[in-house]
Amino acid sequence: MGEFTDKVKGAADKVVGSVKEGVGKMTNDRELEVEGKAQQLKGKAEQVKGTVKGKINDL
Repeated sequence: MGEFTDKVKGAADKVVGSVKEGVGKMTNDRELEVEGKAQQLKGKAEQVKGTVKGKINDL
């Protein structure tokens, strides 16, 4: 995937993860809450990956 694709996918994962975490908290579903937090971390990592790809392409 390219820089832009990684960043978009990362942003989407952060949003979906945030929703899952919120729903997990509201429904007292600890597993869903943890899954949401993990998905948010995955999204952050994808965004960093996209940024790194961009920096490498700038060299």
